[in-house]
Amino acid sequence: MSGMLVLAAVLLAAVPDVTIAGGGPKALTPGGRVVHHNHGKFTAGPWKPAHATFYGGRDGSDTTAGACGYKDTRADGYGVQTVAVSTALYGDGAACGGCYEVRCVDSPDGCKPGAVALVVTATNLCPPNYQQSGESGGWCNPPREHFDLSMPAFLQIAQEKAGIVPVSYRRVACARKGGIRYVITGNKYFNMVMVTNVGGAGDVAAVAVKGSKRVKWTELKRNWGQVWQTGEDLTGESLTFRVMTSDHRKATSWHVLPTDWQFGVTYQASKNF
Repeated sequence: MSGMLVLAAVLLAAVPDVTIAGGGPKALTPGGRVVHHNHGKFTAGPWKPAHATFYGGRDGSDTTAGACGYKDTRADGYGVQTVAVSTALYGDGAACGGCYEVRCVDSPDGCKPGAVALVVTATNLCPPNYQQSGESGGWCNPPREHFDLSMPAFLQIAQEKAGIVPVSYRRVACARKGGIRYVITGNKYFNMVMVTNVGGAGDVAAVAVKGSKRVKWTELKRNWGQVWQTGEDLTGESLTFRVMTSDHRKATSWHVLPTDWQFGVTYQASKNF
């Protein structure tokens, strides 16, 4: 009998993505920790002072791609309610997908009368300009926290003639329609995974993938912006992704990619944060 118990223990230990406790299976993270189901929602942060400018055209042209890796913010569900954030906020791409509530303050000539705060998604980087000082043209120079809004977004809260206005901002939850979206580009030897339409905190801090056959839980590495990479061969099997946002909440998109998934095709999960 003791031999049977030892064999059962060995078999359970060999299964990397489940553990038996409390009478049922519990999913594990790639590192082997039990996944805690986070209840509640992302809560807004405190208001902070900053400044805002605008870039691109009146229709949002020249703002739909950039340093976060999004190909077209309109197609990705973000529209032109977007912002390029300064280096101090960008965090090497960690801020991408996060949402900010921004309101124009303390500028009677610059703020649009009666304007209410707007919510924008971080989709680009406003690069520093070290040829100019932070007070005159180098608005996005470290350590300044600055918002270079798309022109349609800027004009909702400020006068175009102002050029730059003082603002108050805070992190807020992202409201998204539908589930998290995934698209893989590259080839079977090097996969680039773009994760979009993420609700809650909106940003992506970690991504892991698991196949339905040979691919065990595998952590992806940030390539740039919100593009994640792995050299694991993911072809020929259904894929499940687990996404963690900056507030440490996790969402698992079970079998979101079918066995016959294709490179360059966007697949949408049934759930979000």
